[in-house]
Parts: sequence; structure tokens; C-alpha cells
Amino acid sequence: MKKRKRLCPAPGVLLPERCRPAAVPPSPALRPGWMGMGRRAALSCPGADRRGPLHLLLLLLALWGDTGYSQQQTQCRIQKCTTDFVSLTSHLNSGSDGFDSEFCKALRAYDGCTQRTSKACRGNLVYHSAVLGISDLMTQRNCSKDGPTSSTNPELSNDHCNFHSKVTAREPGPGEKPQPNYLFCGLFGDPHLRTFKDHFQTCKVEGAWPLIDNNYLSVQVTNVPVVPGSSATATNKITIIFKSYQDCTEQKVYQAVTDDLPAAFVDGTTSGGNGDSKTLQIIEKSSGKHVEMHARYIGTTVIVRQLGNYLTLAIRMPEELAMAYEESQDLQLCMNGCPTSERIDERGHLPLPVTSNNLPSSSSGHLRSAYTLESAIAKCLEKFQVRHIYFHSCVFDLLTTSDANFTAAAHSAWEDVKALHPKKELWIIFPTNGNTGKTPALPAIMLGLVCLVFVALL
Repeated sequence: MKKRKRLCPAPGVLLPERCRPAAVPPSPALRPGWMGMGRRAALSCPGADRRGPLHLLLLLLALWGDTGYSQQQTQCRIQKCTTDFVSLTSHLNSGSDGFDSEFCKALRAYDGCTQRTSKACRGNLVYHSAVLGISDLMTQRNCSKDGPTSSTNPELSNDHCNFHSKVTAREPGPGEKPQPNYLFCGLFGDPHLRTFKDHFQTCKVEGAWPLIDNNYLSVQVTNVPVVPGSSATATNKITIIFKSYQDCTEQKVYQAVTDDLPAAFVDGTTSGGNGDSKTLQIIEKSSGKHVEMHARYIGTTVIVRQLGNYLTLAIRMPEELAMAYEESQDLQLCMNGCPTSERIDERGHLPLPVTSNNLPSSSSGHLRSAYTLESAIAKCLEKFQVRHIYFHSCVFDLLTTSDANFTAAAHSAWEDVKALHPKKELWIIFPTNGNTGKTPALPAIMLGLVCLVFVALL
């Protein structure tokens, strides 16, 4: 019985050390650009300043993957892994200072790509040859297994500071969605809060309170009393901290106060990031009235407005980043809502404020509103065609403050919902009747009695 020879990989793949040609002096025309340390074979990894033999082999692998063997392994994505590696390394210059680092990043990306497709590629000769070749190249270049990687999508390799592109480019795991899930939070009026969970609350929260406090972003608001004798407050100061993130941006702080809505960060700049990338940018929509901040590296948009003497805020942020916070950072109004002791609404029901308009003329000690209930409703109907929670907030604010600017604030907050909230079917929220938690009691008692009677008859 003849002893079977150990087969080398198929043509067109990364060759492991045992299958490479014996070390011979390559001709100058084929000599790899970074060759020269130790004894190397003529078909070792190419220099990046020109396409060498290995890139030709990898391209042959990519072409071979379109036929024959690849057709039997339709779910195996080794071809894509290989062509991505070619694209990531073909432009590198072996003479540059960062060549080794970038080449190792590309190798780690190649290795990660093969790991993600390993199950589908089980038994695939091309795949196993590539894995052996990657391991050999990592040893040759002293690349560690752990460390940063290049983007596996060549078109996005120079745009790693774009959150949406990074998420949509990566291959989703089992049960994962390819598109990021975004959350919305808004604060307006005196003040009304819409949380990331789409809970709508009206709160007192006088003083400084954190809206958001995670590993990427901090937002704090300061609220002051609106009128004497009322527990209602409104926002007169907003501080936003965009925390430093890799090489995408350094820390940037934005601060707005009543009558000072700047179109720049506190350091005088209008953007963050290196060069012209502008991964963080402030855009002035209306001087002193409306600014927007776009943080591409964390997929976040913030809108700050001034209407009358007070400020409003709206924000959209990816869920996975909004949830990135420590246990000690759980006091976040956008995430968990207002503390129960700070709530004015009653489980989603917004009670109308007590004003002297609705009391006998002899009554005192109550606010005198410039609006009656009827006139407040008429005023808010000028801005809203549907009587949803933003309409009711408008009526509440007019009766509380008599300030027509709160009508504009409620309308602008609704416009921000339509601009930033990712799910149209959740835009509209209707107020409850105020009896939430009470009305189910009677049906429950009746059901219990029926069950007792039924058991007694058995």
C-alpha cells in the first residue's frame, strides 16, 4: 500500500510554510518590497508598494471562489474575506513608518472574517488553507492576535468614525439586526419629558439634573421656577459633554443658557475630529434660536432651541451606546424618567393646573391665568390638529404660565419628534384618563367572585 503524500493547499491560496518553495534568491523584479529579514521563499508576502506574488495568488483565489468548489459551499464567505484583505493591503507602502501596524490590522481583520465564516466553511480546502496562511503571516510579521483591526469593508476602511457605516457593514450574528436601533428623548415646556422608552412625564425637577450620562455622552439641564406659587419649572441651561473617543474626536463641551445659544463649543471650535473629517459638528439653523449637533462617530444628533425665555432639547442616539453606562450612572431622566416625588402628572394623566379662573371670585391664593380653558384649547389648536399629548402639554403650559411661547415650544418639540424619532408608529402618544391602576380593580373582583361560585358548584 502506497503511503499517501500530504497534500499542499489548492492553487491560489495563502501557502503555509511547509508547502512553500525552497528558499531561493528571487529575481529583482519579483523581490517583495519588505523582504530582507531572515531566509524567505520566493513566494512570501508582497511589499505593499506594488502588487507582489501573494496578491496575485489571492486574486486567483477570489476568482477560483466563483467556480467549482465554491459552488458547493455557497454559504462560505472565504472569497469575500480574501478579496477584502487584498483591498486593505494593496495600497500600503512598505517603506512607510506605519506599514507593520496597518498590515497587522488587516491580518487581524482577515483572521476575524475567517472565524465568522468558519462554521459554513467546514471542510472547505480553500478556507483551511487561508487559515494556515494567516497564522504563518502573523508569525512572520510578529502580529499579535489581539489588537485593532481594519474595517472588513474596504470602502469604509478610512471611515471608522462613522457609527452607522460601521454597524451596517459588520456581519450580524445570530438573532442580531443589521441596522442599529435608535432611541429618542426630548425635554420641553415646564418641563415635559419623553424618555428613551417613550414614556411621557411632566416633572418639577428644579435645579440641575442629568438627562443622559453614559460612556459617550453626558447631558445635564438646569430648571428654574416659571411663576411664583407653581411647582412647574422650565429649562434655562443645558450642558452637553461629548466624551473623547479613540482618534475620532477629543472631548468637546457645549453650553447654552437663556439668551446665549452659541453655535460653537466652549473652546470656540465648531467641530471635532482630525482634518476635514468633522466627525462632530455644530450647525446653526437659526441664529440664537436653533442649533444642531451631529456626532457621526456615535451616530447621535442633538437639537437645542430657545423659545421665549427657555430652552428645549431633543436627542437621537443608538440604543447600544445609550445603554453603555455603569450602575452608579443610573440617575438619567432620559433613561429612567423622573423620580416619583418629582412627578406632576398622574401615571400619564396631565391634570389641569388650578387657577382662579375656575374658582369663585372670592377665592385667593391661586394663580390668575391670562387664558381660560377654552381659550387655551383654541390657541393650541392653531398648532395641533390632533389632540395628542403634545397638544395637552400646550394647554397645560398656557394655563400655568400664560406665556404663548410655550405653545411654540410644544409645537417645536413635536416637530423634533418627527425629525428624529426612528419609529413613526410611536410618534403619537395620547394621555390616559387618570384612572390607570384603579379601573381594573372592579373587573378583577367580579372575576374572582365568578370563579368562587364556579368552584362551589363543582
